[in-house]
Amino acid sequence: MIGHTVKRWGVLWHSRNALDGDRQHLMHGAIFETRREARAHIEAEYGYMRTRSDLRREPHGWRMPKAVRVSITTEVLP
Repeated sequence: MIGHTVKRWGVLWHSRNALDGDRQHLMHGAIFETRREARAHIEAEYGYMRTRSDLRREPHGWRMPKAVRVSITTEVLP
């Protein structure tokens, strides 16, 4: 479909450190129909980060990823 838009749930990566500052990006290939699915994926793949204070401190500054609502539009390019 040309110009078709759907609402889905994505995974937002977040880190904050002295070298790079505050960084955020959507995780590639992590798009889900429901928030529950996105949160389950985050827990399964990144749940270990809750117990890893070394990853949350400098120099990494990693934060737990978040489930965010995304709008995806398809478009046919010439």
